[in-house]
Amino acid sequence: MESGKEVLLLKTLLVQHQQARRWLSPFIVTCSIYFLLWIPESQSTWVSALVKSLPVLSLVVYPWALTSGGSYAWLLQGGLVCSAVGNACLIWPEAFLHGMTAFAAAHFLYFCAFGLSPLQPALLLLTILVSVVYYGLLLLYLEPDMFLPVAVYVLVVSAMLWRGLAQGGSAGWGVLLLALSDAMLAWDVFVHPLPYARLVTMSTYYLAQLLITLSVKSLGLKND
Repeated sequence: MESGKEVLLLKTLLVQHQQARRWLSPFIVTCSIYFLLWIPESQSTWVSALVKSLPVLSLVVYPWALTSGGSYAWLLQGGLVCSAVGNACLIWPEAFLHGMTAFAAAHFLYFCAFGLSPLQPALLLLTILVSVVYYGLLLLYLEPDMFLPVAVYVLVVSAMLWRGLAQGGSAGWGVLLLALSDAMLAWDVFVHPLPYARLVTMSTYYLAQLLITLSVKSLGLKND
């Protein structure tokens, strides 16, 4: 009887794995399209916004392939949608603050998804230290009207980074790459243009979103 249950469980896991691989295909295709087209940043069009946003939007369906819902999956999906909105906003320079707001909302949703257990206070102190040092460097180059928005954004990213690293696994690697992508983008925008900035930030960004989404396999049931 026990062996029969084990075989059934194995078959169920195999089906879920095949379904998961199928739902990741749109992400791979849309990522390839983005990097192959490589639409110039000067072309601020809805087509550019769509091409840039589709890889993240395509990940929204992935949690449904592995779970039957739950707060973790819903929060991840909300974060992915907000991230896609942020991607679209950054196509237009005048919508930069709107993009920051959308990304901040995404990071907050990820923070809520990861939860507060295990607490890891030492990791919190380390994250705060790194964030304060980085913000202090940015502060030297920011316009006065950007002091508060960037400070709030750094605070939200730091909270997400702390909780993601505390969870470990693909969530930890995902938030680390996402914070790194944000840091490089901020430096490129506010301080000094970086070589191959767009290629590096978008590569790390898409990989980060993928890793965070994959964490639903290990954390979806644990945190619900």
